[in-house]
Amino acid sequence: MGSWNSSEMEVLSSVLGWIAFCAWSISFYPQVILNFKRKSVVGLNFDFVVLNLTKHSSYLIYNASVFFSSALQRQYRQKYGSDEMIPVAANDVAFSIHAVVLTAFTLFQIAIYDLYLSIPGFGWPPALVMNFRRKSTIGFSIGNILLDLLGGLTNYGQMAVQSIDQHSWVNFYGNIGKTLLSLVSIFFDLLFILQHYVLYPAKTTVKPPPSPDLVSQEPLVISSEHA
Repeated sequence: MGSWNSSEMEVLSSVLGWIAFCAWSISFYPQVILNFKRKSVVGLNFDFVVLNLTKHSSYLIYNASVFFSSALQRQYRQKYGSDEMIPVAANDVAFSIHAVVLTAFTLFQIAIYDLYLSIPGFGWPPALVMNFRRKSTIGFSIGNILLDLLGGLTNYGQMAVQSIDQHSWVNFYGNIGKTLLSLVSIFFDLLFILQHYVLYPAKTTVKPPPSPDLVSQEPLVISSEHA
């Protein structure tokens, strides 16, 4: 059975893993809070949420199976070597559970606030395509994206630390689900960030209303000399 060669690497891997858990878990809340404040989910793509629920549910089944099943762990070592460490950590299982619950709650918000908009044939294009068509990211929480990016980077870093300690890169292709989840998250997060800050920045400059004092000083009737 594989074990850590360096206690420092073990601590670093654990720290990165739980940072990833915190960042990815907290990343769900800005969107949930935004939906609640607006009492609307306009701007939040329905397909995005449904596919996220499918992804996280599948990831939970995989993580829980590998983490808790001694039979699967035995098969993993038979395939990759008896000295290889199991690539699923406790933070992976904890994140998966939290992700399924929060994504399901977001889907519930869609059903409560705005599902009727989708029934006539809204189209539900992927979120990036929808932002492109709207030329706006309003309604999609950028806080969700920034925290998701942090989670992807630290999650990938945790895998790298374990691989460096074990002098083996089996961790990456032995847990292809976690590897792809991190890389895909980072890729699409960067695209969302590009859309939000570069392509379709929110117009924050609003002309202030005229001062009541200035309005009261304007003449009600313009004389013919100024006509």
